[in-house]
Amino acid sequence: MRLNIVPARTGWSWIRLGWKTFLRQPLALAGLFFMFMMLASLLSVIPALGVALVLTLMPMVNLGLMAATREADSGRFPMPSMLVTGLRGPRDRVRQLLLLGAGYAIAVAFILLLVSVMAGDAIGPLTTGDDPSTEELQAALQQRSTALLLALVFYTPVSMAFWHAPALVHWHGVPPVKALFFSLAACWANKWAMLVYLLGWGLVLVVVGNLVTGIAAAVGGAQALQIVILPASLLMAAMFHTSIYFTYRDSFTDTQAGAPVQDARPD
Repeated sequence: MRLNIVPARTGWSWIRLGWKTFLRQPLALAGLFFMFMMLASLLSVIPALGVALVLTLMPMVNLGLMAATREADSGRFPMPSMLVTGLRGPRDRVRQLLLLGAGYAIAVAFILLLVSVMAGDAIGPLTTGDDPSTEELQAALQQRSTALLLALVFYTPVSMAFWHAPALVHWHGVPPVKALFFSLAACWANKWAMLVYLLGWGLVLVVVGNLVTGIAAAVGGAQALQIVILPASLLMAAMFHTSIYFTYRDSFTDTQAGAPVQDARPD
């Protein structure tokens, strides 16, 4: 694999391609994302192990959504089976993806533990007593903000390491540790494009959120807003996950095939 360095403006192109591809197959791509959310909801209620299982499956699910995006980008209909693309490869790559998932679950658990130690009870429910004063409430909110900032700082390098890793493991047979390193290196090398990409998505979410809120308020007030806010949020999340594939596609070239990674076929 060869790392490609892309200009900052490519970050906006990734967003545009995500929207364009999603609109080609909106029902299929949204349906796959909703399937995962339903599965995650069911698994999360399992005592003790539920959340760990969801975190372990995240890299494999991200790979499935990327595979579905590639199908849609190629003009094909992404079938529901695309969600388990990671389970349909060679046995050693399935095992490596599961190891990658276990590493992701451990990393997230460690971050939560570290933040809880450094920020105290800030990640728990926001409680300040039966009759909190303004000062107590402000202190609680400040503590919550500190906890969120710490979580963001610690999670950013983890997210960078796991961003491209599942695709590198499954489609190109890169060992998990090397895949994590290559993913981290790719995200850092293309940091300006990634920054434009993330800030651009933040802008899109703000604009769409305000638009949905305004329409709901004009039509039916708070009740209408409660009805549309969750589906709208899930739809935007599905679009975001659709765009992730293009960040991977443009960041690497398959040197063995002598072509960009988008031309490699799935297992």
